[in-house]
Amino acid sequence: MNETDPKIIANQASQAYQEGDFEQAARLFAQAASAYQTAEQPLDAAEMRNNQSVAHLQNDDAQAALTAVLGTAAIFAAAGDTRRQGLAAGNEASALEALNRLEEAAACYQTSGDLLETVEEDQMRASVMQSLAWILVRRGKLLEGLYAMNSGLRGLKKPTLKQKILRTLLKLRTW
Repeated sequence: MNETDPKIIANQASQAYQEGDFEQAARLFAQAASAYQTAEQPLDAAEMRNNQSVAHLQNDDAQAALTAVLGTAAIFAAAGDTRRQGLAAGNEASALEALNRLEEAAACYQTSGDLLETVEEDQMRASVMQSLAWILVRRGKLLEGLYAMNSGLRGLKKPTLKQKILRTLLKLRTW
């Protein structure tokens, strides 16, 4: 193994991320993505681009985050990897939301939630649907936001205490 080994670079990127050096992490995730692409491992390359996107978001660079993640959901879809397709759609939504492109973000969050539901990723789906709910509420669509929140919480197999309370409150609704 050497400095161009994508696994080594990915580990260095993860270490930088854990240490809070998001700029360095994003740079290293980009290098790992390139190395995986060179090694003809497109799924691993797409995963690194998703990690790069998250690091850019942590570093308050939403445009770079969006640029990194664009197209990765399609790569996962072509491979039949619904879980990572859903996560990629969620990452794209987060970048769009940070850019205040709320309508596009809402559509991506909905896609992400639908995909995550099919692979029974209930905690991730609940988080995605919560993000969608807040966008809808901010856009003045209170009922749609409450419905999205309820939809995300409804499928939870092991809800946290906070999620249990929120689910109970939503059951008490008067709408």
